[in-house]
Amino acid sequence: MLPSEHRLRRRQDFATAVKRGRRAGRPLLVVHLSRAEETEGPTDRNSDTSPHVAEGLPSARAGFVVSKAVGPAVVRNRVKRRLRHLVRDHLARLPAGSLIVVRALPPAGSATHAELEHDLTAALRRLLRVEPSGTSGSAPTGAGR
Repeated sequence: MLPSEHRLRRRQDFATAVKRGRRAGRPLLVVHLSRAEETEGPTDRNSDTSPHVAEGLPSARAGFVVSKAVGPAVVRNRVKRRLRHLVRDHLARLPAGSLIVVRALPPAGSATHAELEHDLTAALRRLLRVEPSGTSGSAPTGAGR
């Protein structure tokens, strides 16, 4: 289970990660990552009022989207539990203040823990690659459709 300070709960936070962040698609899931420097702007709320700020540095937070297309409730909950466990192990490597949204695709319902781990690790590795300066956010990083 993810500690409270590492969870995305608000719709606005999910929207920020999906709209302003980078995306990496894999066969089982799509990962959206929005770093703190990408989300800061004049319309964002003051970080002093955030309940997720500890000693000036906000922690990385994660949220999960598992639709009914993945399967019945039992399958969806199993996929969410597996993804929470896997993301928890990667949170330390994410930049402070990052927002990450993991969206499970329908094949995730029948995937093993190892397959989910492989796709999540590959997607995060791709998103955390250092970009050349000046190209931030200029090209989509989707699955290449």
